[in-house]
Amino acid sequence: MILILSPHATDEQIDHVIRHVEDLGFQTHVSRGAFRTIVGVIGDEDKLSVEPLNAMPGVEKVVPVLPPYKLASLEAHPTPSIVDVAGVKIGGGHLAMIAGPCAVEGRDRMERIAESIRDAGANILRGGAFKPRTSPYSFQGLGEDGLKILRETGDKFGLPIVTEVMDPRCVELVAEYADMIQIGARNMQNFVLLTEVGKTQKPVLLKRGMSATITDLLMSAEYIMSQGNFGVVLCERGVKGFDNIARNLYDVASVAIVKGLSHLPIIVDPSHATGRPDLIPPCALAGIAAGADGVHIEVHDCPEEAKSDGPQALLPHQYAELADQIRKLAALFNKTISPPAGVAS
Repeated sequence: MILILSPHATDEQIDHVIRHVEDLGFQTHVSRGAFRTIVGVIGDEDKLSVEPLNAMPGVEKVVPVLPPYKLASLEAHPTPSIVDVAGVKIGGGHLAMIAGPCAVEGRDRMERIAESIRDAGANILRGGAFKPRTSPYSFQGLGEDGLKILRETGDKFGLPIVTEVMDPRCVELVAEYADMIQIGARNMQNFVLLTEVGKTQKPVLLKRGMSATITDLLMSAEYIMSQGNFGVVLCERGVKGFDNIARNLYDVASVAIVKGLSHLPIIVDPSHATGRPDLIPPCALAGIAAGADGVHIEVHDCPEEAKSDGPQALLPHQYAELADQIRKLAALFNKTISPPAGVAS
C-alpha cells in the first residue's frame, strides 16, 4: 500500500502517519520529494483498512497495491480456473456454448429449440423461468412451472441447464432444478442475492451490470466466492452507451482486461449486447478471438411470437451456422468445446 501525502503536509503530520502505521505492525519506506512525501507500507494489506488512513491529517490519497477482489484476482490463483457445469467445462481452453430462448414459454417450443441447439453443438441450455422486465405488465415468466419444463427438457436432450434467479427467497427453489444459476445484469450488485447464491455451491453465471465497471463485476464475484463458491463464470453483456444504433455498447475489450486481472472464466453475450441478430455472429466471433471462454446466445424458432426479447434471437439455422464458425475459430486458438454428458462427442 502507498500513502501519498499532501504537498502541504507538515513534518508533524508526516511523523504521525509513520508512527501510526508502524504501531499497527507494518514497516514503512519514506520517500521525500521536492513537493510531496510518499510512504510505502510493507506488510499484509488485508490487515490494514484504507478508510481510517484516508481520514488522517496530511494524507491525500491511499493507493492499494493489491486489488480489493482478493479471491477473484490472479494473485490468488495464477492459473485460469475451470468451472464444471454437470460435466461441461468452462475456462482453461474449454468453451461454453450456452443457447436457448429468453424465456421458457411452453414445453413443445422449449423442446423444439433445445433439440435444434443440441444438434448444432450447444452444450448448455438456457431459458428464463423468472423474468426481470422493465414494465410490470410484461411477461414475467412461468415461475416453478417454467423451471420444471426447463429441467425436463434438459434431461430429455442431455443438456445441463442455466436459469436466472432474481430473489433471495427463490434461491433454494432455483438451485433445486438448475445446474448453473444466473445472476442477471440488474442484480449484479444485489449483495444479499449474491451471498445466498454463493451458499448453494452451484456454478454461477454472473452478468455484468449495465452501468458497472470491471472492478464492480469482480467485486460482485468476490461476494459469491467469499461464501466458498468458486464456480463463478463472468459474462460481458454490454453496457449503456450514448449511441442507440445497438441495444448496448459491446465492450469486447473487457474480455482481455478481465483475463489480465482474474483467473475466472468470462464469456460474452452478444444477444443482449447488441439486440440485433445481424450483429450477433460477428460480435460472438470477436469475443472468442479476444479470449472469451464461450458465448451466450438467444435462439427462438419464431421470434415474432416470443414473449420476451424476440427481436434479438437467432433462428435455429442461423445459430447452427454461427456454431460451425465458432468451432472453426476454436480450433484455430486450440480451444475445445466439451459435449454435455448426455450427448455423444
